[in-house]
Amino acid sequence: MSVLDLARAEIRAMQPYSSARMEASGGAIMLNANESAWAPPGDDGLGCNRYPDPQPQALLDALATLYGVRSNQVLVGRGSDEAIDLLVRAFCRAGQDAIAIQPPTFGMYAVSARIQGAAVVEVPLSPSFTLDVDALLAALRPAVKLVFVCTPNNPTGQQVTQAEIVRLAQALSGRALLVVDEAYIEFSDAASVAGLINRYDNLAVLRTLSKAWALAGARIGSLLANEEVIALLRRIMPPYPLPRPCVDLALEALSERGQAIARGHVEVVRQERQRMRAALAVLPGVRQVLPSQANFLAVRFDDAAAAYQGLLGAGIVVRDVRRYPQLGDALRITIGTPEENDRVLTALQDVFA
Repeated sequence: MSVLDLARAEIRAMQPYSSARMEASGGAIMLNANESAWAPPGDDGLGCNRYPDPQPQALLDALATLYGVRSNQVLVGRGSDEAIDLLVRAFCRAGQDAIAIQPPTFGMYAVSARIQGAAVVEVPLSPSFTLDVDALLAALRPAVKLVFVCTPNNPTGQQVTQAEIVRLAQALSGRALLVVDEAYIEFSDAASVAGLINRYDNLAVLRTLSKAWALAGARIGSLLANEEVIALLRRIMPPYPLPRPCVDLALEALSERGQAIARGHVEVVRQERQRMRAALAVLPGVRQVLPSQANFLAVRFDDAAAAYQGLLGAGIVVRDVRRYPQLGDALRITIGTPEENDRVLTALQDVFA
């Protein structure tokens, strides 16, 4: 059985849109896409009067090298959100199919499913926010075509082991596509599971340049998967997803110099995460600091509303996650610079003094 048998038959059969840039490029005189012949003010040689390459080969090659896969196993788009949306649209028929998630987790999985008219099967994380593989597998029904697993999980920060991912991939073979979201993996002690996609054709991995690579504003995310899955999603992807300036920023970030800078910042975050967890844990008003392998800490408070307002009054914005299951007393605090983190500690001391 091919993993594409899980996808919507009408998507597999459709004739994709063929953009002008996909059909031809590189000529001396480009008159096939109804573009302006003149570059805009401030273009500085970028050529933004021309449509960009839908999947720039230089960026695909750089990402493939970074993630340890082949370039034809990479789909790059506007953040991980676009890949999530494409997966749901390609594999889930409205009113018939479903996805499975483990709340509390990243909200866009469910949002994308509901926009598509797909059901959402929820299998809550354990009270300690670990994944219960047995419970997840027991809850699945034939309608579930996509199983999303976020590791490290957002907003709780816990890690799912590679052994658990392997067990899920094996159990879901021929039944569903397992989508592992590794948006925060660079901050973790664990290795990526991207190397497993050659063993399991029903495994896909989400990666992003928004976090460790400091490119949240450029919106560059990747899906790593079986070549057939990548080719299918390219058929339904909008024709020009990647702005030229964003591609240039990504290539600079992935250069030797850029990677050295990113590694240095990641190490600072990891050190500060450890320091902040210890410092927050002894503050009055703090009930618990959840262990985290990401660039944030989920913190339980005696009065989370007061903590949130106190931080806001000090000019510090954190994420209020009280609406998430099992987190009714919690805030999520991103690890900032050492100076920013000190201000968080001072502000919370003032709130609960």
